[in-house]
Amino acid sequence: MTQPLLIEIATEELPAIPFLNELPNIEKKWAEILEENNLLCEFEFFYTPRRLVFWHREFKVVGDDSIVEMLGAPIAIAFKDGEPTGAALGFAKKCGVDISNISTKQTDKGEVLYFQKEQKGKLSKDLLNDMVNLFIKKLDFGKSMRWGSLSESFIRPIRGLTILLGDELIDGSLFSVTSNKTSFPHRMVSYDKFSFNNAQEYFEGLKNNAIILYPEIRKEIILNQISALEKAHNIKVELDLELLDEVVAITEYPTALLGKFDEEFLELPDEVIINSMKANQRYFGVYRDGKLLNHFIVVSNSFTDDFSEIISGNEKVLRPRLSDAMFFWKNDIKNGLSNERLKSITFVEGLGSLYNKCEREAVIGNYLANTLGLAEKELLAKTIMISKADLTTDMVYEFTELQGLMGYYYATLAKEDERLCIALKEQYLPTGEESEIPSSLFSSIVALSNKIDNLLALFSLGMVPTGSRDPFALRRAAAGIVRICINNKYNLNIYKMIDDLSNNYNNLDSKKVVEFFNDRLFKIFGDINPSVVKAVLASGEGDILKISQKIYALNPIVNSSDFSEFSSTFKRVANIIKDLNLDNRISVNESLFENSEESVLFNQYNRVVSKQYPTYDEELEALFSLKPSLDNFFANVFVNHENEAIKQNRKNLIGLVYIAFKNIADLKEITI
Repeated sequence: MTQPLLIEIATEELPAIPFLNELPNIEKKWAEILEENNLLCEFEFFYTPRRLVFWHREFKVVGDDSIVEMLGAPIAIAFKDGEPTGAALGFAKKCGVDISNISTKQTDKGEVLYFQKEQKGKLSKDLLNDMVNLFIKKLDFGKSMRWGSLSESFIRPIRGLTILLGDELIDGSLFSVTSNKTSFPHRMVSYDKFSFNNAQEYFEGLKNNAIILYPEIRKEIILNQISALEKAHNIKVELDLELLDEVVAITEYPTALLGKFDEEFLELPDEVIINSMKANQRYFGVYRDGKLLNHFIVVSNSFTDDFSEIISGNEKVLRPRLSDAMFFWKNDIKNGLSNERLKSITFVEGLGSLYNKCEREAVIGNYLANTLGLAEKELLAKTIMISKADLTTDMVYEFTELQGLMGYYYATLAKEDERLCIALKEQYLPTGEESEIPSSLFSSIVALSNKIDNLLALFSLGMVPTGSRDPFALRRAAAGIVRICINNKYNLNIYKMIDDLSNNYNNLDSKKVVEFFNDRLFKIFGDINPSVVKAVLASGEGDILKISQKIYALNPIVNSSDFSEFSSTFKRVANIIKDLNLDNRISVNESLFENSEESVLFNQYNRVVSKQYPTYDEELEALFSLKPSLDNFFANVFVNHENEAIKQNRKNLIGLVYIAFKNIADLKEITI
């Protein structure tokens, strides 16, 4: 039997960002509690700034029956001389049965006492209050608060609770608030609660009291209203999706409105205006023909027919924000970009100042310029030495997310070389998996220098990411280095580079950095068979671009239906030469051949390795064509010949084939 179940937890206004961070987990946590109580069923979750709502159209009145399994002491402890010990008798008592009803079960820890029984489902109304309280405790919004005389804490005070099963109000209490059949209307409708008798009246009551419960409907309303404003005023609104989610989370009855600010503020860079409006006021930027206008979109939570005062109020609030930004802008331009103040700012304790960091990056930049073939070394050094200068500006102090970008604007106004300006803007790219990458070799070297120094410098202090902790985003730095090299086709041997630069960092364990990089490669190529990545890395290849090319060439072959057949052949190759020292140069003496199969394999091998292949795909295809000759060799040639010279010659022949493959990947590492 089922009944509809409505749960509303009413709160004071929830802060949007902490709530949205936890939002993906809310339904999962409620589902886990349902499952633990054998009450799992479909449900919907809705929210407004002042309420969390679970709606079950069909909720079980009685939980499902279940099988309870109980494990006791090991047999060696439970019985002595064939008689049950106190441990066994105590377990039987705990299970509520005689010792004769206790059986045993084999586990990882050996054979133990075992009992299972069927447990009848419990009345859901007897469980719901505890379930709601457990759910609230499971939520993690970061910070929480206490209110009144309560010792418990939550992100905001709880102001109401409803647990309604069918038409029956379930007794319950949450933070000393008892369950009842009332809810809060929109504040511009009334401060008094409205009453309801059942779920239908609840949903109708919200609608009649200017509460739009469904977040997707609120989002649709906002988008439709913005679209109407765009058509009416011939404008284009920048739809920041994260900001849209925030606005949905802070409104119960949204209305999109068009406001404006003084045109003089358009002197500021677009990003400054947008960030000021977004960060401080949650406004959307407005464009026409790709150009930012002195207008904005604000989404009001008011329930009224006259929005004129709301629009003017928001316009008044925005003006001092933009005035501050204008002051920062003009002051920064007057002071210019200077890296002298970086000398007094510590990068990380033990690694000197930000100025020292720029000096280390300049050394790396020079190394990369030599490696990748960049001629403009003087300009590169200048760029890197002022790359962090905008961190000392008023604008970046106020809007930290604009670092790099403000350096670009200030350098442009100072009429610096365009390559320098763009490199300042792109120095932190890529910032994520979907982020753009630097647009030129010059900018790439500036960005790579920053990331490489972060890795080497912090590793030299032992600040290695552990578990989920990565406060300096070193995993992202490593991934960024890989993406830049692959996407821009730079041949950078990362392992040689780490070794060459290691002398510039005290106590740097190069092997740990290499291991860290290898671990990141497994993550970066997460959609590839991990043993393929392992096999390519085992080849000793250090060039990031070549590593990726080898991986993408080998993976489809490994995934093909034919590979298992070749795998058995190659394992035989690996077994035969396992005692062969491949570090020494090995040679084959054709005069020691006794079988035609030896000559055929050797000739085909020479034909394959003598060619130059434009891609690893073609080289692998040629190498895998040796399989028939290898199979004929193994079928007709006895490697362990009684003549030691012939035996060694045959091993050397197989060793040459193995080495030819290992130049791309060590196939013995592959598992399918």
